[in-house]
Amino acid sequence: MSKPTGFMDYKRIENGNIPPLERINNFKEFHPKLDEKARREQAARCMNCGVPLCQSALKLKGMVTGCPLHNYIPEWNDALYKGQFDMAAWRLLKTSSFPEFTGRVCPALCEKACNCGNPVVDTGAVTVHDNELFIIEKAFESGYMKPQIPANRSGKKVAVIGAGPAGLAVADWLNRRGHSVTVYEREDKAGGLLMYGIPNMKLEKSVIERRVNLMKAEGVEFVFNADVGHSTSADHILSQYDAVALCCGAKKARTLKVKGEDSYGVFFAVDFLKSVTKCVIATQEALSQIDMQPTNGQIAQMLLDRYGIAIEGKKVVIVGGGDTGNDCCGSAIRLGAASVTQIEMMPCPPVERAADNPWPEWPKVLKVDYGAEESLAKFGQDPRIYETTVKEVISEDSQIKAIRTVQVEFKNIDGKRQLVERPGTEKTVPCDLLLVAAGFVGCEEYTAQAFGTELGPRGTVVTQEVVSTGSTTAGNYVTKNPKIFTAGDMHRGQSLVVWAIAEGRECARQIDEYLNEQR
Repeated sequence: MSKPTGFMDYKRIENGNIPPLERINNFKEFHPKLDEKARREQAARCMNCGVPLCQSALKLKGMVTGCPLHNYIPEWNDALYKGQFDMAAWRLLKTSSFPEFTGRVCPALCEKACNCGNPVVDTGAVTVHDNELFIIEKAFESGYMKPQIPANRSGKKVAVIGAGPAGLAVADWLNRRGHSVTVYEREDKAGGLLMYGIPNMKLEKSVIERRVNLMKAEGVEFVFNADVGHSTSADHILSQYDAVALCCGAKKARTLKVKGEDSYGVFFAVDFLKSVTKCVIATQEALSQIDMQPTNGQIAQMLLDRYGIAIEGKKVVIVGGGDTGNDCCGSAIRLGAASVTQIEMMPCPPVERAADNPWPEWPKVLKVDYGAEESLAKFGQDPRIYETTVKEVISEDSQIKAIRTVQVEFKNIDGKRQLVERPGTEKTVPCDLLLVAAGFVGCEEYTAQAFGTELGPRGTVVTQEVVSTGSTTAGNYVTKNPKIFTAGDMHRGQSLVVWAIAEGRECARQIDEYLNEQR
């Protein structure tokens, strides 16, 4: 145990935030880190509970609370408090492939299950998320993170299709087991939605490049601009490799299914965020030789020139109240939008936990994320409008000019929960740019079809029901073809980065067992 009285001696202190009106002037990460002394004090708050729910991934009423990776949180908190930074990194990396990713973008399921966060204790959860990030960044800084090249190779070859968090986790794990791994990625860079779906202010892309370079040094090969199922043959890959892991994500965006949604100025959020990130990277690279950082205006101009997306001085409306919608909000503000409105069909969450949502369940409460906070600071109002949806896109000469919205609510009709409109609540809202962040409906079918795998009703790859490899995981990752596996969003549907990594590791374990059986 770090310090028996630590949770009473020290108050919970999170990494800071650069003020909204200052941070919206660029696309840099905006969470200043605590110094070493303060971070070790935060680690001292960990009680090393007899039943550490933080690392248990406990399933309650169909929802999981706690860490899906089963991280040894009390162990590395203890090492961090004692200043044993290499020990802390060793224990962290034992279960977590990429702490530098989850330490930035994970919603911290672990903290929501922390015993210190129990309302009865009421001392505030341990800052697990920030402690994790400190440990891994300290490991990179100190030189602890060196290439770990396998001493022996198995002679087996594995192809991983998709370089998102699940694919990277599969590749990393199998390479460490001595198999030769090649990752095929249709984009020009690795990372999947980490690279082109999460904006720079949440995850700077140099962090991803650093990890990919480390993996390359350890022996993992990457083939970029390889669109498997289109430009790259699935049959060729099957003939060349002993096993294949499909980790292409679930990037088939949900449409609005309303009149006028094909108007110019209507974009899927994932396409918008990808275009913005490409422009941020391109402007950074162009100015790096003269040691200058790009301005938001330069990025906005490139966005217009390259992709025809005009945002500066425009009225932006975002459909969807989740993380992706919030990322669109923060990006639009940085790029000079005149106004940002974010509409959500669900009702506004309560400020405090409801009686049927007790600890340690995930708290279904209202939060003000960074995009909404920035809107409040710049425009003086919360951008979010609840229980509302788009009924029609109004355009002139095929260019969006406004949207017609209507208030909605869920009602039980004939025993079924249905979404119904509230009469007399229609409203016309001026709109120059409509970003659809309404979620995803599964994977893009062509890669799965190229490998002959089946898709289920949720648009995800179907796997065998019974685990035959002896793996301890409750899930199964092998398809009807015993040499083809799948993991991540392509397997479970749209989810969190931490779940993609957890799936990738378990999928890799099953692939390893399969390859060992083939010897």
